[in-house]
Parts: sequence; structure tokens; C-alpha cells
Amino acid sequence: MSETLLRAKGIHKSYTMGPATVRVLRGASLSVTRGEFLVITGASGSGKSTLLHILGGLDIPDKGSVAFADRDLFAMPGAGRQAYRNRDVGFVFQFYHLMPELNVLENVLIPRMVGQSLWSWRRSRGGAREEALVMLDSVGLSHRAKHRPRELSGGERQRVAIARALMNRPALLLADEPTGNLDEAIGTEILGLLRRLNEQGQTIVMVTHDTVVASRAHRSVRLTEGAIRSVNRAGPAAAAAPGTTKEVIG
Repeated sequence: MSETLLRAKGIHKSYTMGPATVRVLRGASLSVTRGEFLVITGASGSGKSTLLHILGGLDIPDKGSVAFADRDLFAMPGAGRQAYRNRDVGFVFQFYHLMPELNVLENVLIPRMVGQSLWSWRRSRGGAREEALVMLDSVGLSHRAKHRPRELSGGERQRVAIARALMNRPALLLADEPTGNLDEAIGTEILGLLRRLNEQGQTIVMVTHDTVVASRAHRSVRLTEGAIRSVNRAGPAAAAAPGTTKEVIG
């Protein structure tokens, strides 16, 4: 039986916009098994990114719970959630969010530097640098280690962002429209990289509006009217899925 790595139950989230309250999530629930590649689809504005940010501890729900490895994320103190975001989860965003003043290697090192004192970092930076170079090599960019982000193509920037997200070897990779800012050929390349990472055991949750992209995952769920309304087995990857999980429909 496959292990449930992440479980969200009854997630509600609203935002105030002037005099209006916009209800984005209305009881969204899902579970993710270790080693799974899960895609969340939905129309633009359906709340996909909001749900992903809550799963990653970047945002706090109005109501509901998220458990990671049976630990209640929002029962943790702030420092606990910060550690979760840094060690247990890696984030990949549509627009890369690389630091323009840093080179590629320095960008990949950022997660390892977080939370360390200057003295601790000085002692560990040699080993961290070697790990970062290995990570860059795994995404085919070790030869670009000294380049600035402005010197890279969009696909290369996204590969750097993926290497950075994996620097602390997180159990969970969260990807928010990682191919949405790329042309079809480069997007296919990035999706192939994510598939290879998953085949090596990386658990991935990705949001996208692209049904073709979604078909490459083990499983896709659709977010409609603030809740998970449909669950589909996807295309080629489905046969290799680590196990079947049941969705709790909010």
C-alpha cells in the first residue's frame, strides 16, 4: 500500500477586494502518495495557484487542514512552517524568480544558505557548492554555472529554478505552471525533465491549465468552483503510478 505523503482536507480561502469578498477555495481536498506525479488542472482564476501555495505553506487557509507526513502543517509554529518550506518542499514558479545579481551557481545555493549563520555557512559552503554543481549537471547546466540569469534562455532559467528547488533534496516538489512561460518545444523539454525526476522517485504536484501537459502525469484532478470535482488517470505515466488514492470531494 502506497504511503500518503500529503493530505489536504476541506480547504477554504477567501480574499477581500475592496468591498467584495472573493471565495477562491470552497472545501478543496486531495491526497498525494509518495512518488506520485499529480497535476491539478482548472480554468484561469479557479484557485490552482492558491491551493498550491497553501500546500507549500506559503499561504494560510481560512479553514481546513494540510498534513505532510502526518504532521499538521498549520498546527506548527511559524518556525516549523519555515523549516517545512525550506527542507521538505521545493518550489518551481512560472516566472523563475531567479536573483538577477547572482550567477547560476549562487542562485542554486540559496536554499542551502537559508537559516545558516555566517560562520556555519563558511564551514559548509565547499560541500554545498559541490552538491549544487552536481544538481546543475543533473539538469544539463553545469557549463552555465558562472552565467547570470539574463544570459540564459527561458528554458535554461527554468532548469536553474528546478535545480534550486531540489538543492535540499525535498520530499515534495511543487510546480506552478512551470511550462506556461515557454514555447511548446522548450515546455516539452521541461516536462520531460520533471518526468525523469519523478521516475527517480521525486514526488511532484503541478498546477496547469494545459490538458496535454496534465496527460503526462500519473493522475490529474480538476479544481472547479473552489473544490476538486473530478479525478482522472492520465496518460503514459499512469501505468507507473505508485498506487491509487481516493479524493475527498469538498
